[in-house]
Amino acid sequence: MTRAWRAIAPIAVAIILAFLPAPAGLPEYAWHYFAIFAGVIVGLMLEPLPGGAVGLIGVTVVATLAPYTLYSPAELAKPGFHPADAALAWALSGFSNATVWLIFAAFMFALGYEKTGLGRRIALLLVKLLGRRTLTLGYGIALADTVLAPFTPSNTARSGGTIYPIIRNLPGLYQSKPNDPSARRIGSYIMWVALATTCVTSSLFLTALAPNLLAVEIVNKTAHFNITWMHWFATIAPAGIILLIAVPLLAYWLYPPEVKVSEKIPQWAADELGKLGALSLHEITVAVLVVMALALWIFGASFVNSTTVALIVVALMLVTKVFTWDDMLKDVPAWNTLAWFATLVALADGLNKVGFVKWFAELIGHQIVGLSPTAAMLILVTVFFLSHYMFASVTAHVTAVLPVMLAVGATVPGLPSQQYALLLCLTLGIMGIITPYGTGPSPVYYGSGYMPSADFWRLGAIFGLIFFVVFMVVTVPWLLVIG
Repeated sequence: MTRAWRAIAPIAVAIILAFLPAPAGLPEYAWHYFAIFAGVIVGLMLEPLPGGAVGLIGVTVVATLAPYTLYSPAELAKPGFHPADAALAWALSGFSNATVWLIFAAFMFALGYEKTGLGRRIALLLVKLLGRRTLTLGYGIALADTVLAPFTPSNTARSGGTIYPIIRNLPGLYQSKPNDPSARRIGSYIMWVALATTCVTSSLFLTALAPNLLAVEIVNKTAHFNITWMHWFATIAPAGIILLIAVPLLAYWLYPPEVKVSEKIPQWAADELGKLGALSLHEITVAVLVVMALALWIFGASFVNSTTVALIVVALMLVTKVFTWDDMLKDVPAWNTLAWFATLVALADGLNKVGFVKWFAELIGHQIVGLSPTAAMLILVTVFFLSHYMFASVTAHVTAVLPVMLAVGATVPGLPSQQYALLLCLTLGIMGIITPYGTGPSPVYYGSGYMPSADFWRLGAIFGLIFFVVFMVVTVPWLLVIG
């Protein structure tokens, strides 16, 4: 597709949808909002402009047309209500989102690793031990995430803030560069394995993803069913462990690296490690700060927010001169990702704000009348999974859709409510793989320069399908057996 058509297609989609009649039960302004949102998604897929620019244009258009896209006639008629001011506040709301800043901090952690050389040192050590085969390197990355996952309730902190800053140093050792054809040598494979793994571990452990805990609380209050850590793990373990073992191999087959075996690289890495000598003071500083952050992410979640922890570490890196403010300003991918994800968070929140998500869930509910309880349950879980295309945050998805889906399920006679609620919750991690904005670490890896947009969407769809099919085929029968 030529650049001109890539620019025209998002606009055409938005305009065509906007001029179609609103579906029954959905207000016209909500339909107009969805039309713009759909145009933004097409723009993100085709990338006529960078993702951040597409998102910024999207929120600007919505805010400009706020009386026709964001607010109902009843809201507009309220005394003292100023739609222009309210729309601007909505458009900028994503910049106050905690996950957005945690993602940005992950880039700063990577900057610290890079500036001090600690990232290169750790990367060389990994290559020395596992680098003879690219596949074993993939399993090493997967193992690192799995070890951290049960104790780190933020997958952005775990993968984006801990794993990514280290593995970002690996591709360069194999002459694999970002935003370059050489990215496919090994960098693209490594980045995809890291992201796909963290999506699996986020479903495998209740405490590996903060929205999991929120979902359990919603289920407890709505369906009056308490999901324990062991019940969660015992239910998902068969499918989760299969996927965890399969991810590096699937990526190796479906997105193969060009470098598969290198006899000389491990020895070269050992020689390079010898040249580095002892750890420098700045390397030790970064190591101490990262360990401190990891400890607080694992054990301090009850008294300090994970994003606050990350910002504290970034501030301390500035104070200790690990990097300078100028270094931060020059980190273009970090600032680009900040703008891109902040606008997407606002746009996704808008779908819930205008009532589109509730309408969509109720529409599905009407379609399953008369189906068997098992068929209805499977359809609802599928809809819940696929609806994540409309969200730039798992937390937002849980908050907006889970209560509605639980309510819809409660209207189906004979539907096993406890098993249904558990199945919905267990999909929260794996659904993050489907888009470049599906879960916290996604924008980090998308912004690395090793994952072109077309590749990301294609692999997201393929791995999303594989993850979901394995989940349904293995977990549903298993859950019916163990109860």
